[in-house]
Amino acid sequence: MKIKRQKQAKKTISFYKYNFGFREPFQILIDGTFCQSALKNKIQIKEQMPKYFMGEVQLCTTNCALKELESLLKELYGAKLILQRFQIRMCKHSKEPVPASQCFLSMLGETNPHHYFVATQDRELTKAIMGIPGVPLLYIIQNTMVLEKPSACSLKHVEAVQLGELVNPTEQQSIQNLKADQGLSKDGEERRGKKRKRKSGNPNPLSCMKKKKKPMAQQPKKTDGEKKKRSRHRKHKPADLTVGVNASSAQS
Repeated sequence: MKIKRQKQAKKTISFYKYNFGFREPFQILIDGTFCQSALKNKIQIKEQMPKYFMGEVQLCTTNCALKELESLLKELYGAKLILQRFQIRMCKHSKEPVPASQCFLSMLGETNPHHYFVATQDRELTKAIMGIPGVPLLYIIQNTMVLEKPSACSLKHVEAVQLGELVNPTEQQSIQNLKADQGLSKDGEERRGKKRKRKSGNPNPLSCMKKKKKPMAQQPKKTDGEKKKRSRHRKHKPADLTVGVNASSAQS
């Protein structure tokens, strides 16, 4: 029976992995009723939960769940000690705490964007979770933890996605992020619709500055070797003068 339960749990986890984008470490949202049942059935949540999920897990709760246990009878003191060991996830009810079931539903929203597993023994909360697609449910029966099979709502959602009628929640979130980055969301449309008025002020000081004249390109200086040689011009004596000189020298 134990091997069969592990196979069924592995199959259910794979369903949520491939269809709703669940990844390790799995976040398990735990309330006081689950801790009380684990205490009665001698189940070590921290030790047995990773083995059951066959992977890394993060056990977490909310302040509302802790406040709920504090307001109840002393019989739940042991459950409170167990619950306060887990990580605390921030909720919207820090000023005015609400019942744990109401707090958990607000954490899940309509599409469970943070990919929570919910561990509870609360029947009303269980019934409400069945109507939200992509929310795995964990509870305790006969001294064992059981991961509920995908609900009819989750199966219908996956079928609609495969037929192209709906968009996967993870893809929908990525599309919304891209729209926000590119200014295509509603806020971006409002910003685009409003035209900005130009403020009348002093002229730009840079435009008033005088244009600087570009310096003339200097010709490269010639080296000594490249200097032109000066040509010497010889002075030619008149022909008559030379002839007279030669005649006088011959007579002498």
